[in-house]
Amino acid sequence: MQIHSVHVHPSADHLAREDQLAWKIASVATDAVSVDGDVTDMIVNRIIDNASVAIASVNRGPVTTARLQALAHPRDGGAAVFGLGNDVRVHAEWAAWANGTAVRELDFHDTFLAADYSHPGDNIPPILAVAQQLGIGGKELIRGLATGYEIQIDLVKAICLHAHKIDHIAHLGPSAAAGIGTLLGLDTETIYQAVQQALHVTVSTRQSRKGEISSWKAFAPSHAGKLAIEAVDRAMRGEGAPSPIYEGEDSVIAWILDGPDAEYQVPLPAPGETKRAILESYTKAHSAEYQAQALIDLAFRVRDKISDWDTVDSIILHTSHHTHNVIGTGAKDPQKMDPKASRETLDHSIMYILAVALQDGEWHHVRSYAPERAAREDTVRLWHKISTQEDPAWTERYHHPDPNQRAFGGRLEVKLAGGETIIDELAVANAHPAGAKPFARPDYINKFKTLTEGLISDAESDRFLDLVQSLPDLDAGRVQDINVQLDATPLAGGADSPKGIF
Repeated sequence: MQIHSVHVHPSADHLAREDQLAWKIASVATDAVSVDGDVTDMIVNRIIDNASVAIASVNRGPVTTARLQALAHPRDGGAAVFGLGNDVRVHAEWAAWANGTAVRELDFHDTFLAADYSHPGDNIPPILAVAQQLGIGGKELIRGLATGYEIQIDLVKAICLHAHKIDHIAHLGPSAAAGIGTLLGLDTETIYQAVQQALHVTVSTRQSRKGEISSWKAFAPSHAGKLAIEAVDRAMRGEGAPSPIYEGEDSVIAWILDGPDAEYQVPLPAPGETKRAILESYTKAHSAEYQAQALIDLAFRVRDKISDWDTVDSIILHTSHHTHNVIGTGAKDPQKMDPKASRETLDHSIMYILAVALQDGEWHHVRSYAPERAAREDTVRLWHKISTQEDPAWTERYHHPDPNQRAFGGRLEVKLAGGETIIDELAVANAHPAGAKPFARPDYINKFKTLTEGLISDAESDRFLDLVQSLPDLDAGRVQDINVQLDATPLAGGADSPKGIF
């Protein structure tokens, strides 16, 4: 990897394009390196993972809304929409909108955490949609996805957005644009302009993940993917972008991030170096915010030591700055303690998640968030005894430069009425690459079959899984069939659905 120093330059400097981060990103996208076999295997895994959670959420409100909007933009030879038959085609940007929302709705797909947060699987819907619309084969799709993952993860390693209350989709717009550029074999100049446009239009605040969290949390990444497709389209037609988008004296670093004196060290693959960043990311075994994954596993382990929940005096989770301030009591969000809070809020409340995981010994993407489950009196009592504290040691582990040493867990201290204190800790989730049972292909397939049970037929399940596992050998026609049809239960969104403009 090459480390690139990125900082603000006065306009008078006339910073050369070749010295700008957006150009360097574009150069990585145009570097025609091969894709390693283990990277290809992981890309297949993540396509399966995305489809799992998309179908599981396909009849939820935001997903239904996004699908109905997409269906208002039909296109012969366009892209497929999750849940519908492969004979239904819409414009690629609207397929990315519908499918990206379905993937994100349950907060149950892959993650990468470093200087910032990310769900790099959000790159798949827009890149796949463009491949389907423009007739691109499996090998090129793999190359595009390898770029999308690489760029987003490398940006997340170096540039913190959340410290400035900027949502992490500001890294997704450039990565999706770069991935589409690789997919289509575009030149460096075109990708450079598209990356800049995509960043310019995807900067938004983190209020979507604060306080009363709404359905926009599911829409935000799909919006970034949709905008990235539109940015690439404009750039292909010769349109330019605000430049330099990162280093300009009135641009992102200077006025949105750390300011004119800031300097970021961004790692990117050297010329000729393969793109392997996807292997540093990890998926979820539980449908909750990633920083809750290890803590759910820890709760399953601790629960056997507690016979009566009413004997618990208090539970303190000692954890990282991020966990404490984003999903813990450090966020100072009263909604995180409210039994009537939305599902989107509850999956960002580690206090609620710990209470339910301790009591139930399971985590289910529907049952664990049901309103009646959240309102159970004994759960509410336990929930309100749980708090979080930042521990500098856990914060340091969260940011460890070695991905094999990074930790996203914490230490639980359960104080019982009789004076006994139960203490246990877990650094990474069991499903993490460094965990007790790292996710492998059979786990991804099992997740798919579990989440789609009762929604699709066995024949459709087998068809999709066989197709995706042949991805390197798929021609353009078969790439168009990468979709899952809901054929065992009705789709939501009939004639009585609320109407909009489209």
